[in-house]
Amino acid sequence: MPQHPLPNSLLESTWMARSMEALAKKIFKGILVAELIGAFGAYFLFNKMNTSQDFRQTMSKKFPFILEVYYKSIEQSGIYGTREQDQEKWLASKN
Repeated sequence: MPQHPLPNSLLESTWMARSMEALAKKIFKGILVAELIGAFGAYFLFNKMNTSQDFRQTMSKKFPFILEVYYKSIEQSGIYGTREQDQEKWLASKN
């Protein structure tokens, strides 16, 4: 059996450190991919709500809390009146 220049316990700890480093890299990559998917998803959702009043109406029925975040974010950026325009159109379409 060939002799290693390092004792077994040191070899085992080196191997374990490398495997932990590989695991940490995989976890980091997974988190990075999840973040990117979330960012693109948020952009897609915002863009769809920003360009389609019908989609905002659908969101108001299914996910009103998300639509509220949309309204608050555009109002925070200085764009006012979208909420009121939507409510007027939706009220008129009911009658």
